[in-house]
Amino acid sequence: MSAAPKRKSGTVVPQAATRLQRLGARVVQGVILGAAATCRFPTRDPHDAISVARREPVIFAIWHNRLAFSLIVHRRLFKSGSGGRALAALVSASRDGAFLASILEAFGVQPVRGSSSRRGAQALVEMRSWAEQGLHLALTPDGPRGPRYRVQSGVVGLAWVLGRPILPVAVNSTRHWKARSWDQFQVPLPFATCEIVIGEPVRVEGGFDEDGMEAARSELERRLLGISRD
Repeated sequence: MSAAPKRKSGTVVPQAATRLQRLGARVVQGVILGAAATCRFPTRDPHDAISVARREPVIFAIWHNRLAFSLIVHRRLFKSGSGGRALAALVSASRDGAFLASILEAFGVQPVRGSSSRRGAQALVEMRSWAEQGLHLALTPDGPRGPRYRVQSGVVGLAWVLGRPILPVAVNSTRHWKARSWDQFQVPLPFATCEIVIGEPVRVEGGFDEDGMEAARSELERRLLGISRD
């Protein structure tokens, strides 16, 4: 079990990555890049959502079990070229989160440490700060504890506060290893076809109450499920 983040003067301090974790992150980066080099990445964007992300900063929403190649998606479609932007992603403040944060940093992504149960308010402030600098943001709406394929309300609240559209993203691989974890984490295998699907953006606008939040949450969940294939 991961150790809880330490507290300093009432503030939750995220677990720092160890030297071994930082080394492991570089190994994982190499494995992901090596495997991705053998795969095909056809892209389906029926709502022209990619152009939205090139015009304005957005919030990417991708299921927790699709994280393995999510950094490849950002690098290929949203980071380079016209309208390309850097990315900040929400990561758990736990020890396991420190390892994932090191992987993000290896790919040039800014990690923001926190979750709904740990350091949530502080993470929101940091996410807003990076958003004001024009970065794209990314969250796993069913993470970090699930249930799998159940969107939590946090991403919807963040979209309303920032006035940003949420882009549902899925990576559907023809061949992958599946972990025996709560999310059934998927790792695409070499030479797989990994279809990138961008769903219709969800905009959270106008007055916002409990009913409005649930409607937006439910709609995002429906669109993510609609583009995901196991």
